Amino acid sequence: MERDTLLKLLAQVQQGTLTPEAACKDLANLPFEDAGFAKVDHHRSLRTGLPEVIFAQGKTPAQVAEIFHRLAKSGVNVLATRADAAAAAAVQLHTPKAIYNETARTISLGNTKEKKGKVAVVCAGTSDIPVAEEAAITAELFGCEVDRIHDVGVAGIHRLLAQRERLNQADVIVVCAGMEGALPSAVGGLVGVPVIAVPTSIGYGASFAGATALLGMLNSCSPNVTVVNIDNGFGAAYVATMIARASSKSKL
Repeated sequence: MERDTLLKLLAQVQQGTLTPEAACKDLANLPFEDAGFAKVDHHRSLRTGLPEVIFAQGKTPAQVAEIFHRLAKSGVNVLATRADAAAAAAVQLHTPKAIYNETARTISLGNTKEKKGKVAVVCAGTSDIPVAEEAAITAELFGCEVDRIHDVGVAGIHRLLAQRERLNQADVIVVCAGMEGALPSAVGGLVGVPVIAVPTSIGYGASFAGATALLGMLNSCSPNVTVVNIDNGFGAAYVATMIARASSKSKL
């Protein structure tokens, strides 16, 4: 349940258009709903402003579908990450309007019409797009305007410099890169907003499945760069959404 939904419910009770008993029934699943194999946190959006997200990897398709269905019934935007085609098919049996993005491995439901803040999602190479797209879908679903900027790695720095105007329009920037992980530092030196670096597991042997990029980003000389875990486009976008929302409020 989102804050606006709860306030509307309480207003209906106050106005006499909804009985306290009916409101109590609607609130029965707060703060969480016990599904046996999972405790679905319906209260999270009230605490943090964003609803619970399903990490599908390691769950059966049936488990993903059940959690997704229970969240969808509460009226929040729903997102599952690291989902495969089998999980998506199971979700769509219960929730036909859910959208599966094979590239990002996400299943999503909902649409935030009012956009608050702007997030640029940048990736070094085409191979980094799956992680970048996970970030972009997350930020969009949770209410940010997203600008996707692909294939601007440091091997051809002129490609990045050509995007300076777009970069400077963002409230926060998510940068996904593998190999040596140099792109976030380059972006950080060009802009005056937070840069969230996402090391990807793209690269040859000595990249150590993203560990080299992670260490390079942690040692960035650009002080506006912070780092999330390897391939964690979702985590970067979640924090970016919170920063962008705060930035949009400060501009009012």
